[in-house]
Order: sequence, then structure tokens, then C-alpha cells
Amino acid sequence: MASILDEYEDSLHRSVSVPQSRASVGIPHSGYVNARLEKETPIFNKQRIDFAPPEKINSLVVSSNQLCMSLGKDTLLRIDLGKPDEPNQVELGRKDEAKVYKMFLDHTGSHLLIALNTSECLYLNRSVQKVRALSRWKGHLIESVGWNKFLGSETNTGPILVGTSQGQIYEAEISVSEGSLFSTNPDQYFRQVYTLEEESGPAPVCCLEIERGLEGKFFIIATTRKRLFQFVGKVPEGTEQQGFSSIFAVHADHLPSFREFPANLGFSEIAFYTPKLRSNPRSFAWMMGNGVLYGTLDYSRPDSILSDERVWVYPPDIDITVNKPISIVLTQFHFLLLLPDRVKAVCTLNGQVVFQDPFLEKFGSLTRMIKDPTVQQIWIHTEKVVFRYHVQRESRDVWKMYMNMNKFDLAKEYCKDRPECLDIVLAKEAEHCFQNKRYLDSAKCYALTQNYFEEIALKFIEAKQEEALMEFLIKKLSNLKPSEKTQTTLLTTWLTELYLNWLGILQGDPSQRNLYLDTREKFRTFLSSPKNKDCLFNNRASIYELLASHGDTEHMVYFAVIMQDYERVVAHHCQHDEYDEALNVLSRHRDEKLFYKFSPVLIQHIPKKVVDAWISMGSRLDARNLIPALVNYSQSASTQQINEAIRYMEFCVYQLEETQQAIHNYLLSLYALCRPDSLLSYLEQAGTNPNRIHYDLKYALRLCAEHGHHRACVHIYKVMELYEEAVDLALQVDVDLAKSCADLPEDDEELRKKLWLKIARHVVQEEKDVKKAMACLSSCALLKIEDVLPFFPDFVTIDHFKEAICNSLEDYNKHIEELKREMEEATQSAKRIREDIQEMRNKYGSVEPQEKCAACDFPLLNRPFYLFLCGHMFHYDCLLQAVFPNLPAYKQAKLEDLQKKLAATSQPSKSHHRPKDADAISLGKGQQSREQIKADIDDIVAAECVYCGELMIRSIDKPFIDPQKYEEEMQSWL
Repeated sequence: MASILDEYEDSLHRSVSVPQSRASVGIPHSGYVNARLEKETPIFNKQRIDFAPPEKINSLVVSSNQLCMSLGKDTLLRIDLGKPDEPNQVELGRKDEAKVYKMFLDHTGSHLLIALNTSECLYLNRSVQKVRALSRWKGHLIESVGWNKFLGSETNTGPILVGTSQGQIYEAEISVSEGSLFSTNPDQYFRQVYTLEEESGPAPVCCLEIERGLEGKFFIIATTRKRLFQFVGKVPEGTEQQGFSSIFAVHADHLPSFREFPANLGFSEIAFYTPKLRSNPRSFAWMMGNGVLYGTLDYSRPDSILSDERVWVYPPDIDITVNKPISIVLTQFHFLLLLPDRVKAVCTLNGQVVFQDPFLEKFGSLTRMIKDPTVQQIWIHTEKVVFRYHVQRESRDVWKMYMNMNKFDLAKEYCKDRPECLDIVLAKEAEHCFQNKRYLDSAKCYALTQNYFEEIALKFIEAKQEEALMEFLIKKLSNLKPSEKTQTTLLTTWLTELYLNWLGILQGDPSQRNLYLDTREKFRTFLSSPKNKDCLFNNRASIYELLASHGDTEHMVYFAVIMQDYERVVAHHCQHDEYDEALNVLSRHRDEKLFYKFSPVLIQHIPKKVVDAWISMGSRLDARNLIPALVNYSQSASTQQINEAIRYMEFCVYQLEETQQAIHNYLLSLYALCRPDSLLSYLEQAGTNPNRIHYDLKYALRLCAEHGHHRACVHIYKVMELYEEAVDLALQVDVDLAKSCADLPEDDEELRKKLWLKIARHVVQEEKDVKKAMACLSSCALLKIEDVLPFFPDFVTIDHFKEAICNSLEDYNKHIEELKREMEEATQSAKRIREDIQEMRNKYGSVEPQEKCAACDFPLLNRPFYLFLCGHMFHYDCLLQAVFPNLPAYKQAKLEDLQKKLAATSQPSKSHHRPKDADAISLGKGQQSREQIKADIDDIVAAECVYCGELMIRSIDKPFIDPQKYEEEMQSWL
């Protein structure tokens, strides 16, 4: 057999025309939308299957990508369309003249029923190769099967309904046994549940369909040649496996609801459209004698699920006596009729024929058309050829039909991904709303279109619909891109003007108070919109002018707040003497620059609140910038008001710990002016270290001197270390204060003595108090009686000084005795040192012959060596090598110089008869002897043991490997 289902494009494609739309529609601010006419593929694209059947095709069914066709008398061909190259051929095994009448394939593609013209029925499961006869079905010519989509599986059909040519409806169930290919009887049962009749008696059951609605309700649709019956009933939960007998039993005594039409094709066929797999159908189309009844399915209705029913009457070119329709298929928006020589597609939205596809006579008469509900493919066959239709973008022109029906929401839904079509729909909807005086809705739609902006605006102006115009401008503004700044500025300014005009009209009409408030809220929302913020900010000068021209100070302030132009807001409040409100704005927005600018005005009227606001700002304010406001205020204010300035300065100094000299100087000036008591405490708290004092000492001294604060001046003199001036000024205030000043220069005894002499002279000469003068002697150990005596007059008797003179003589005797004792102690110390030196010269150590150098581990006695008290012994050269790198640079240089001198003295003389007094001559010339050089080298090299001395301690953080030689050392280990 030739290869199966190798598809190729048939030349019989029919192009679908696309209605021409506007080539381009532009607006000055939004660009253009180009609606290009593209060559699109047809909605229903036909393909011929490259398959030459060996025998004529009797019947063809397809479901779930499983295709079954009956060929000739005894052959059945099964094809899995997912594997088209692996067809399966089954023989029916009939020896009589029986022919296939109809075939029925369930929704899973697993169960195939084959009705024969001999009133017999065969069954074939997808998983087996052998056809089985259904014995209980014998004697009935099967016309239709209603599959159970809710309980059916690949091995069991569940309860199904079977319609016969005699009008009987049977309930049956077919099951494949798991233990063998089939059980004894694959048909579990076969019982009659109902008989359909027309006016002339029982009529063939042309179609059966079972659907489940809400709350366990089932709907059964059955059709005859002229009637469409509906059986509605509930199957108790858990009893679905028992079948549908209970539903039909309700109608045993009376007919169910049905629709009837007079004409008769001799048969009828119903088709359903299911949008998604395993969901309920959403629409139906019933082909009968008078035309096609089509509509939607509403499962919430109690008695009938058929809804929105319409009848498409056959046109004149369809004569049911000559070329009556053969089959019908339903898609989302079309139903397709199969005629003997063509296919006709009708749109269910408007009933128009949108597609006709004639077939060539060479293919023969068309036999049947079916649809695979799972993949939405349509199949047509003749006795010799098979065709397949692909449905592509069926909804492409649906928007236009909904638009013409004024169903604009649906139209927009189906063209949301096609902007050129969406623009047409929006324009049509806007025009429709405008003509019906729904101006606000019209404005909203116009704003979304690409129509010319000026035309639309003039349209609303001419209709005197200012509110609709504003709505149009608002929507248009919201749709502009950020780059369209000019258009944004135009619309923003225009809207502001319209709002102000409208508010001005409403404000003067008390009856429109609610509308005024609503409009005001909309205007404020417009001004505060984040989308408009940049535009309003860039054009705030124009907006201010508009607000000013309308005299709307309320919204001018509101707009200034939005623009964060708080300077304008505060200035407005100050101009209207609303100082508290101005301060509230400053406190709320905490802008330092505005505080600096408006504080001089505000502090004149509400000083306490202003200072409180400054304090709440904390360190964000620079107090230096507020001093001018305080100075102006303090010059014209009373002492009580100056206290507010002092309060803020104290906050800066003590709380914020400000160190700026200007702040401390100003606080000093306020203290000197109004609070002398606080002045001295401030100075004392500031301390006496000039480096840690933040006020200007010279300025403070001059200020205190001008206001006569002598104690403060004394303190400042002490800080400046001008002790003589401090003592001189303190003597004018208090002698005790002068005494405290005299003791301050602790490191300068001469100065202290001089200061105490000043005090003594003052006490003697000014106060003439001998007892106080004697008290000065006891207060300062530097003063002696002989220093004070010159200050006394000649007539003073010695009795007043007798005690002081005696004490002085005693002190001198004690000092002499102390000097003698120190001399004796020094003599004894010198004697002990000389004895220790002599003992060290006689000290020795013993070295065994086997002793080794602690550094090189070679015998010690081979070369000159050193022996330390700790017991370590080193060769001279080993010790030199260990010590030299760790010596300071100046000692290294000295050591090298000594080594050179030692080498020079070691060279033999050129004359073998050197004079005996040669060394004496050399010494006489100032050169060192060989022994002295060696002693100097020993002092450097052998000052301490290299292992036990400070050298080892200092090298504790030295790396084992020199960082400069690290890389070389690392490479040597590789």
C-alpha cells in the first residue's frame, strides 16, 4: 500500500478577502497607525491526503487523533495520526453480503462500533485486533450513539445510549475483560429506555448527545428527522454507573420538550462546539429540513439548555430535493455544510455565507464530513479521496461583525492584538455614543483612537459639552508617551484653564455646592497626579499665572505644596499674618534654607514657637545661619524675649555639642548682657585648656571687661596663662582668688614666687595686715621671711617675726644636715662600685676541649671565640655574622670602620727592623692601639648573648624567610 497521510498542498485553496480599512489615520501627537492589507491564509485551509484506497471508502470516523475507515466490504483501516506511517488493517471476517452501514468512535478513540446493514453490530477496541459481535444488539439497525464522556475509559464505555432506525433508545455498556481479550459477552447489557415518535409514529433516532450540567443534572439531546428532544433529570451522586433509566422514566407518560420543523431531509444531524478538551460544549447547530437551528448552550437553565436560538434558512441554491446537505460541522464562529459538490461555511454571528469551496467532479460525490473535537480538524471524504481542513485564526474578522452589531466590548476583545482594527472599533463606538448623546463615554473612546485631535475637540466644543471635552483631554493626556512633552504641556495647560473656568462658575452658585466640591477634588487629583508632575513642574510659572489670573489663592497654595514650592507657601502665609501656619509648613517639610530665610520674620511674632521648631530640627540647622535673626530680634526685644535666644544657644552648645566659635561667642555676649551668673559657670565648664575652648578668648576678655565681670576676666587670664594680670585683677576682687591664681604656674617656681610676693606686698602695703602676711609665708614654701621683710615699714617690731625667723633658721640647719648625709652616701656608693669592678676583672670561665660553637656546631677551640655568663659560646666570626644584620645602621658603619682599622694594624711592616718605640710614635699621633680597636669591637659584638639578650626578643616578629628572598626560597623547594 502506498504511504499513508503524506500530505501536500492542494491547489484548490480559496483566498478570503479582507475588507479594506483606512490606510493611515494620524494625530499630531500620537503618530500614525498603518493598516496594511496583508495576504492572509484562508480560515479554512484545505489539504488533500495523498492516499489512494485500494477499495472504495464506505465510512470514516476520527476522534482523539485516531482515524478509522471502512474500505470495501470486509476491510477496516485504523491509523494513529501521531504515527501515520504505521497503519493497522483489520478484517471483519464476514462471509455474507453484509456491508458497513455506519461507524461510531468514542471521544477517547478507544471504542469503535460498526453497524452493519443486516441489523447487526460489531465492536473493536483500539488495543485488540479481533472484531467481536454484539449479540444483544442483533436485530437493530443502529443510527446513533451517545457516548458517556464522564465515566468512559479505554476498557469500558460506561453507560451509553444507542438510537435505532425504529425510534428506540437503548442503554448499553461494553467492557473489555482484563483477563482475556473479551469476556463471554462484551456487551454487558442492552435495554430499551425510550421510543421517539413523530406525528406519523416512531422515527429514526438520528443523533444522541449526553451532557452534564450543574449539581448532578444531566441533559440528553435526541433528534429525529424533524424533531429535537431534550431529556433533563438528575442522577443521584454515586449511582451514575447505573445509567440513565431514571431520566427517561420521568417522561414515560408524557412527551419531553422538543422543537419541531415541518420540512424533512429524511435525516438530521446535530453538531457541537467544545472550546477546550474535557469541557462542556458551548454551542450547537442542528441541520434539518428547513435549515440550520443554531445557538448556545446554557447549563444553568432548568428545563432546556438551548439558548439564543436562531434559524439559518437554506438559500435558493440549496434544494433539499436535488442537492440537500449531507453533513454539518460546527466551529467557534462558523458552521460548515457539506453539499454533494461543495462545502459552504456560514458565520454564526450574522448568518452570512463567508466561504464556499467547490470540489472537482473527478473526486466523485462528497460522502461525509466529520470533525475531530480534540484537535479541531475537519475531515471530508468521497469514495476515492480524503480531504482535511485546518482552521486557522478563525476569529480574525469577528471583531468587524461584532462592531457592526454594536457589540463593541466583544469586538475589542477579538482585535486587542491588532491595533489598526482596535482603532476602527473605538472610533465606531465613540461615534455611536456621541450620536446617542452619551458624551462622556464617547470622550473616553475617542481618547483611545488615532483620529485627529483637533476634529474631536471641536466636535465637543460645538456640542457645548465642556465636561466631555475635559474627560477627552484627561484620557488623551494619560495615553501620551513621556517623550511627547509638547503635547503634554498643551493638554495640561488647557485642562487647568477648563477646570478653573468650571470651578469659577460653580463657586458662585450655592445650589451646585456638591458638584463644586466634586469638581474641586477632581482638579486637585489632576494637579497631584504623579504622571503630570514633571510637566506641571516644568511649566509651574504658567500654572501660577493661570491661578493668579483667576484669583484662586486656595489652589495656588495647594499647587505650591504639590510642587514642593514651600517658599511660596510660607511667603503667602506671612503676607497674610498667618505666622503659625507658616511655621507649621516649615516644621512639616523641614527645609533648612526656608528656615534660614523666614526665621527673621517669624521670630519677631512667635519667638517661643520658632525656637521650639529650631530645637526640633536638631543638627539639621546650622545655628550660625540663625544668629543674624537672633541678633536683630535681641536688639529690639526685652530681657524675657532674649531668654529664647539664650535657650536655643544653650541647646546648641550643651545638647548638640556645637564647637563653632561664632555660636559660643554669641552665647557669651548674651550671658554678659543678661545672665552674669551663668557667665562664670559657662566659662568654668568650658575648662582651662585653650585647645579645647571653643570661644574666642580675646573677645571674651574684652566683653567681660566692658561689662565689669572681673571674676570672669580673672578666669580668662588664667586660661590665657597671663598669671600676673590674673593676680593683679584678682587682688582687686578677693585675696583668696589671687592666691588660687598664684599657685597655677607649677613648673615655674620663679614666677610663682613673684606672684606670691605681689600678694604679700598687697597684704602688707594695701591692707597693712601683718598676720595675713605671715599667713602668706605658710601658704607658699617659696617665700622666706627675708623676702617679705622689705615690704614692712621701719617701725614694725621684731616680735611679729620672731617665730618666722626661728623657723627659717631651723630649716637652714635641716637642709645642711641633709646635704652632709647625701655626701656620705655618695662616698660609700663609689667605694662599692670600685670593688665590683676589681672583682669582675678577676672573674673567669672554663672551656672543655669538646665544647662546640652554639651557632655552627663546630669545635669551639679551633678559632677565636666568646664565652658568655649564660653558658653560650660562639666563634668570633659566627657571633659577628649573627649580630651584624640586627645592629642599627650607625653601629654597622662603626663596626665596619673598626674592622678596617684592625686589618690595617695587622699588616706586617715593610721594614724588618721597626723601631721599638713605633707604637709609642703612633699613639703620639692620635691613632688607636690594636688592643683598643679590639675592645671597641667587643663592646659592639659581644655586648650581650645573641640567644639570651634583647636581640632575640626584638627578632620575635621577624619572618623565618626574608620576604625579598621568599620567591627564590619557594622555587628551591619545588
